[in-house]
Order: sequence, then C-alpha cells, then structure tokens
Amino acid sequence: MAVLVMYGNNASLVDEDLGAMRATVGSYMVARISCSAAHLLYSFASYHHRKQQRLWVSLTLISMFIYIPLYFESVSLRGKIAAAAVGVVFEECSWVFCYSPAAKKMLKAKYTTAVDIAHEVDRYAAFYIIVLGEYLYQIVVGSPAAVGFNLSLLHAIWVLIIAFCLNWLYAHNDGALQSTHPFRYSVYTAFGWAILHLPLVASLLASGHVAAASAAEDRFRDPERWLLCGSLGTGLYCLYGLALLYEDRDAPGTLMLSKHLRMIMRPVIGLIIILLGLAKDLDITSMMSIIMALIVFCLIWENITSLHCHAGIWEPWNNTIYPEQRMASDDSNVPVIRDESSDSARA
Repeated sequence: MAVLVMYGNNASLVDEDLGAMRATVGSYMVARISCSAAHLLYSFASYHHRKQQRLWVSLTLISMFIYIPLYFESVSLRGKIAAAAVGVVFEECSWVFCYSPAAKKMLKAKYTTAVDIAHEVDRYAAFYIIVLGEYLYQIVVGSPAAVGFNLSLLHAIWVLIIAFCLNWLYAHNDGALQSTHPFRYSVYTAFGWAILHLPLVASLLASGHVAAASAAEDRFRDPERWLLCGSLGTGLYCLYGLALLYEDRDAPGTLMLSKHLRMIMRPVIGLIIILLGLAKDLDITSMMSIIMALIVFCLIWENITSLHCHAGIWEPWNNTIYPEQRMASDDSNVPVIRDESSDSARA
C-alpha cells in the first residue's frame, strides 16, 4: 500500500519527467513482486494449490522484465507505452492460463482454486464504480462550474447523467428476470467476463477524464474529441459484451423483447458516439448534449423492453395487504383439526 501511494503521486507525470516514470514503474514492480511473494509464502501451506500458485508466481516475475525498457531515457515514449501494454496483456494472459483447465491438466493437479463468486462480482463492481468516479471528481473539485447557472454547470450535469446511466447499464446486466452469471455458466464465459473489465475500465477512465474536463473548457481539441468519443463508444461495446455472456433463462415471450433486441442499442449507440469524433464543427455543449441524450435513450430502451410482455402504463394495485395482515388472514383460513380421541375421553 505504501508503494501504491508513491505510484499514485508519480503516475500523472510519467510523460513529463523521467524520474516520475522510473518511480511509477519501480513502485508498480515492487507491488507486483510483494503480491507474488505473498502467494509464494501461501503455497507452502496450501499444498493442494501449490503447483498452480507457483506457476503464477513464476510467470508474474517473468512479466516484470517486460517493464525494464521504461527505465531508459533512450526509449521513446511510444516505445514505453507499447512495452507497458505488452506487459499488461502478458500478465492477464498468465493469470488466465494459470487458473485454466489447461494448466490444471499440464500440472496434473488434482485440485484447483475455487472462486468466491459473490466476492468477485462485488469486487469488480466496486472497481467499476471507482472508475466512474473519474467522471464526477473533476466536475466538483476546484469548482469548475461556478458561479451560478452557466454552460459549465450544464456540462457538469450532463457528465453526471452519463455516469449515472453507465452505472445503471452495468448493474442491469442483460435485463433478464432469470439469468445465469458468466462465472456459473462456464469457464470460458467466466474468464471472458473478467477480462472484458480491463478494456471496459480503461476506456471509461479515459472518457471520464475528458468528459469531466468539459466543465472547465469551451471547446474540445481534436485529440480530446476522439479520445472521448472513441473510448466511450468502446466502453459501450464492452458493456454489450458483458451482457451477452449471461445465460438468459427466461421463457420466450416473458419480456417485451428478446435478449439480443434488448441489448442491441448498446453497440448501435456506441458506433454513433465513435462517429461523433468526425464532427469537428460541433461545440462542446452540443457534443456533450448529444452524447448524454444517446446514452439516456439506450438506458430507457433497455428498461422498457425488459418489462413483462403484458405490462402497461397503468396497472391495478394487487396484493396491497401488509405482510402481517396477510399472515393473519392465512392463519384464520387454516381449518382446525380436532383430536377425536380427546373428544371421546371427555365424553
């Protein structure tokens, strides 16, 4: 945790100062090595998972060598970005391989690690919410939308609505009444669901930074516009992929539309937002208003099409009795069975 504090203080300056780059990479490597050391220590006690954990520790240590070029001044910034991307992908692939059935078969392991599904789902959801905080942090800190009613305040409100809708879309999943989580469906959907969170949070982190900056700017520059539209559109495609991994167990005709038609607006809206990057003549207010309206429409579409097939705007109120009153009425309707032997004894 101490090295992560160092990481956070230097990460934003990596493109400006070589010392900040070295401090960031060094603290990240120390954090990863310390985590691997904990797994290595645990492997001595957990003999059931010893082979699997030590394989993961070995591959993690190997991946650390990929980040060494980031220390050298002679390597260009683009080369360092490429090396970091390769390192992250290698770490993800190593994690998937070490805990996959292929590794279990290769190691001839009798046991493999189990997944605490509820814990993992909550952990990914919490991290997703933290990423959405990038949308909200900058529209408040420093009072960029002060004073009174102004266009900056409008931009900040639009950013708030976008973040709210993105959180709803994530929690909505595929909109089914009865569904199976990817962790429970198969090993492939489980790993797919976990891996998709990496491009999801990366894209939303980038789009959130640019969107929140709109509260303090009058116009997007070309790189900012493309970063906002491209990353936000990519995020919607990732949310679409997450929804597809769920198994829909609703009977046909239960909801207004089938799963694919309910989710179809995510890739459609994502493509439209990506193409908005071509609109050079749109000012920042028009751009944010269009993006906000598109995402709100996607959310409304999903919620309406996820209603029961026979749902109506005005429906009668049924079963409005309080639970304790319902229990009392049920008890009063239960027939009393008399004991014939006791009646004959009294006689």
